[in-house]
Amino acid sequence: MAFPLPSSPRPVPTQAEVEAMFARPLNDLLFEAHTVHRRHFDPNAVQVSTLLSIKTGGCPEDCHYCSQSAHYHTTVGREALMDVEDVRREARAAREAGATRFCMGAAYRGPRDRDLETIARMIEAVKAEGLETCATLGLLEAAQARRLADAGLDYYNHNLDTSPEYYAQVVTTRRYEDRLETLEHVRAAGLKVCSGGIVGMGESTADRAALLRTLAALDPPPESVPVNELVPVEGTPFYGLPPIDPFDLVRTVAVARLLMPASHVRLSAGRRSMSDELQALCFFAGANSIFYGERLLTTPNPERDEDRRLFARLGIHPEPPPSPAP
Repeated sequence: MAFPLPSSPRPVPTQAEVEAMFARPLNDLLFEAHTVHRRHFDPNAVQVSTLLSIKTGGCPEDCHYCSQSAHYHTTVGREALMDVEDVRREARAAREAGATRFCMGAAYRGPRDRDLETIARMIEAVKAEGLETCATLGLLEAAQARRLADAGLDYYNHNLDTSPEYYAQVVTTRRYEDRLETLEHVRAAGLKVCSGGIVGMGESTADRAALLRTLAALDPPPESVPVNELVPVEGTPFYGLPPIDPFDLVRTVAVARLLMPASHVRLSAGRRSMSDELQALCFFAGANSIFYGERLLTTPNPERDEDRRLFARLGIHPEPPPSPAP
């Protein structure tokens, strides 16, 4: 039986219609996605974020792609929750390097309340540096989401990872419904949603279509949609999987843009192995956000100078920070 979509007052394309988008001739798909992109965004502006691991390793979940899972033997060790002042210094450096959003990730199934109070102070410190804030801390209860909102958090990241049908091949220690419930708590608390998935985990085109369709059915859709390419980590079950066809990645970005025209689509994990030409094609397809800095939690990312050179070659500029609320 098909997994029920979140209720949405907007019409959502059928699974067959989304799969048909993926199957279009690439030039036709790119033309339509880029046309939609231009209606909603400056086509030459890319939002720049920085991601910091504030608590690393030892996660009890068994996500098959994750170097921080306690189930697998990787080179990533356990590190305690960072000090608030250290996070403040990292945020200041990120702002000076051109980032407008600062994202904090912690390896939890869900945060303990005593840790959440420390993280709330981190959020306040980052906000004081003039940056938007985002956190990814695993599953949240409703009261925890409200506490983060009270601290000034702007975005909460909680990826669906893949389709409901393929999910059991990726994670077994939490349910798809658990992820959707956390997103409901986040939205009810008044936070913006950052949610996307990972491609290259052995899923089918139908799975990619179902993931994007589920995201598009959220009411409203996520304001930020990360498209991650699997970074195979030795010691994890997905190590050794063949890389995704680059054009399949471009198609995923383009269909995300068509289904969620007003969302930022972030070209996220995996950029370290992408050519400049592939990244340029993804920007044309509708990607308009990246992570800036040499690491994404525990995996490599292009260095800032590389991104500056790429932006200069393409005539792209960082998106300015949003205007303060009146």
